[in-house]
Formats: sequence, C-alpha cells, structure tokens
Amino acid sequence: MRFRVEDLDQYYGSAQVLRHVGFEIAPGECLAVLGRNGAGKSTLLKCIMGLLAPSAGRILLDETDATGWSPNRRSRAGLAYVPQGREIFAELTVGENIEAAARAHGTYGTAATDETVSLFPVLREMWKRSGGALSGGQQQQLAIARALVTQPRLLILDEPTEGIQPNIVALIGEVLRMLKGRLSILLVEQYLDFAIDTADAFVILSRGSIVETGRAEAMSREHLTRFIAV
Repeated sequence: MRFRVEDLDQYYGSAQVLRHVGFEIAPGECLAVLGRNGAGKSTLLKCIMGLLAPSAGRILLDETDATGWSPNRRSRAGLAYVPQGREIFAELTVGENIEAAARAHGTYGTAATDETVSLFPVLREMWKRSGGALSGGQQQQLAIARALVTQPRLLILDEPTEGIQPNIVALIGEVLRMLKGRLSILLVEQYLDFAIDTADAFVILSRGSIVETGRAEAMSREHLTRFIAV
C-alpha cells in the first residue's frame, strides 16, 4: 500500500494540535514518527484511523481519498492499529482475542492465524488464558498479533515498547523487521534505539508541526536526539 497524508490539521477546541502534517509511506517500508510528549503523535494516528475527524487535509490509500471513511472501512481496506495501552479484550482468552479479529476480517480458519501466532510463540502457550491475566509484554504481543491476523497492508503502532521488558522489545523489533517488505509500517515511538533499528525513514513532530524528515541512513542518532530529548 502507498499511504499518504496531505496537509492534515486538527484542533481541540481553539487549540491547534496538528499543523499541515504531510508525509508518505512507500510500500513495504517503516516510517517512524518521533517527537516529545504532547507533539501530536497519538492525535495523528487517531486521525489516520478515523477515530478523530481532521479539521483539514486528506488521507490517501493508494491515491484513493479515505478522509471521510469510517474506522471500520479503513480497517477493511488494510489498516490495522495497535493503540498505546494495547486495549485487548481482557475478559476473553488469547485465542478468542485472535479469533474475534480474524472473524471480523474473514481470515479465520486461514493460514494467517498460524503464521501470526508463530511470530509470538508465547501466545500459543497462553492460548486459553484470559488476556487480563497476561503480563504487559504478553499483552503487547497479543495486541500486535490481533492486528496482524487481519492481514493488513499498513500496520500502525503507537509506542509498542512502552513499559515492556527488554527481551520482548527485542522480539517485537525482530518481528517488525521481518514483516517489512510484506506490509508497510507506521511507528510512533519514544525509544529511539528501537526506532533507529526498525525504521527506513523518519518524521519529527514538534508542537503539531513537522520539523524534520529524512531517510534513516541520513539521520544520525545524535541528530534525532535533539528533537526528542526532554
């Protein structure tokens, strides 16, 4: 999927939180959006998924204007969203969480389930355990797997490493790097080393505006740190 955002604006009341935000994600690449807390990163993702209606601008999927689409239509078009905080169904088992997502997208009973679960072996071990009984790292693996089982063309992740132990962070990074080429990834992340290891390109947000963009190979860690250090 070729995904593009054009001149996106968003207001909360009289406060403008996104200002003329625009970027493109090439098919099979990972774009990381970096910025300090309050820069507008999560608001941007909510606009992209249709959870917030932008005040101005366009969202295009393969040159089709999807700005007015519902979240459900965007999901069916190939967008999958892993929000900050995971938001799994705590009362359902691991298997039921996966099944619910797969059935909603017509992928239940296909190879997608086995292929997805194989990326996170702990989920098979915890298959009949309720989502609420999992550790934070296990819940994050479930949240990503639940998105992947829908066979998305664009995977959107909001701070997937937040509060996660280092070995699980490493596993998630390995999975994302493996997936590149098969789908596109939009990654919002505070953990700079993870973003550097994963992304092909960067967009830096500050107070709702893009202040820097570039390919990963052209942007050093020291340069990126300037924009996100507190």
